[in-house]
Amino acid sequence: MESVTIITGRNRGSIIRRWFGCIVLATATALLVPGCSGPPLKPWHTERLTAEYTARKTDKIRTFEDYRQLEDRLFAQLEDKVYAETETGPEYELVRYSSGSAADPEQRRPNWNRSFELSSASPAGGVLLLHGMSDSPYSLRALGEELNRRNYWVIGPRLPGHGTAPSGLRRIKWEDMAAVVQLCIEHLASKVGEKPIHIVGYSTGAPLALNFTLDALEGSISPLPASLVLVSPAIGIHPAAGLAGMKNGLSAVPGFGGLAWLSVEPEFDPYKYNSFATNAGNQVHRVTRSVARRISSWARSGDLASFPPTLVFKSTVDATVSTTAAVDRLLTPLGPHGHELVLFDINRLAAGTTMLISDPGPLTNRLMADEKLPFTVTLVTNENAESRRVVTRRKDPFSIESAKTEALNVTWPTGVISLSHVALTFPPDDPLYGQRPPDNADVLFLGQMAIQGERGLLKISTDWLLRLRHNPFYDYLESRSLVWMENAGGR
Repeated sequence: MESVTIITGRNRGSIIRRWFGCIVLATATALLVPGCSGPPLKPWHTERLTAEYTARKTDKIRTFEDYRQLEDRLFAQLEDKVYAETETGPEYELVRYSSGSAADPEQRRPNWNRSFELSSASPAGGVLLLHGMSDSPYSLRALGEELNRRNYWVIGPRLPGHGTAPSGLRRIKWEDMAAVVQLCIEHLASKVGEKPIHIVGYSTGAPLALNFTLDALEGSISPLPASLVLVSPAIGIHPAAGLAGMKNGLSAVPGFGGLAWLSVEPEFDPYKYNSFATNAGNQVHRVTRSVARRISSWARSGDLASFPPTLVFKSTVDATVSTTAAVDRLLTPLGPHGHELVLFDINRLAAGTTMLISDPGPLTNRLMADEKLPFTVTLVTNENAESRRVVTRRKDPFSIESAKTEALNVTWPTGVISLSHVALTFPPDDPLYGQRPPDNADVLFLGQMAIQGERGLLKISTDWLLRLRHNPFYDYLESRSLVWMENAGGR
């Protein structure tokens, strides 16, 4: 029976006041919050791809193979609804959805926006790679390929809402992504048997890895991962992210559709969205809050020694996620059970410049001197303030800074002052984001470029170009991850 609301004299005033309040709030938000109006939206912002996976489809999509078949239908839909509606030609060379352009991911083989699986004839174990919000499986490609060379069976799923069009993040829920994590773990377990399974979580992939681990510890799913490697983990984000839910809700009000986007940018990156949906920010906020609460609860009542050994890699400067949250909400509550934080410091030789806004030195100094921390801290930093040579300084749990220093036989590249949130998982020779462009001049390169000239000349913003997108010390991250998994797998 259809529900009917009867408006009487008693409640009419209340209803009018509520509607008036919503209109005032929407108007105030439009005036005060960026994104209510902005660049015109393109098909990749507006088209809804109905073939995307949601947790509600679990009755039809029960295996990883089912998921990949659905993904094939999704990409066919992307072709029909977005690519077919986007113009082509030389002037569209930097448009991702222009067929045949330099930014078109279909020009690259394989298309790393899709889920991938790297098998092994005799697997040493399984590894699940979870990318971040607005990213794609490409962000962990290099690590996955090396793990596979070490005989690990590797799965890098495309998480729902990703790898297609930014509009995919308008309606997705983090629970949809969590459901895919479970599908993938079940698939890995069927391939490696009793061999250990590890999870690598990058950015938002980190709380998804933690969410699965907590479910496994509570006995609702299995198997329990043998170890976790979390890179730039989204454990805590800016408090303003809490407003994303309200802003996203207001986007349904006529005339305020622009509030559905935190940013609308040109789409020239073949493997990452530049535009960012408000709902995506809200989902990151939701999953980080959920995981933080669960870790705190587990720390009070659970068996801490059963939590898988967790290795965290983090840049001391990160415009996206908080370092202190990784310390206070994750590693400290988990106690002294073999966990470690690896911090990539800023370039201390270059840090003397007066142009530096904020030095993370006080934070790193505090961590290295805090004898109450129950986990290992390793700082990747300059040998000294007058040298570009890089060393690691290791501090054991419940100790002050020790003399455990190791040279890495690498130096800070000239002109690089720090890593960034997006840099850690990409090696210097990455063909898209690396230190220097590939030999083929026709291939799109979005890595480190020394470009100067008049402002407003380039199609890519100077802010985007300034951000480092590869890790000069990637070999260290990779080798530490491999040893971490090997040690955990042999426990």
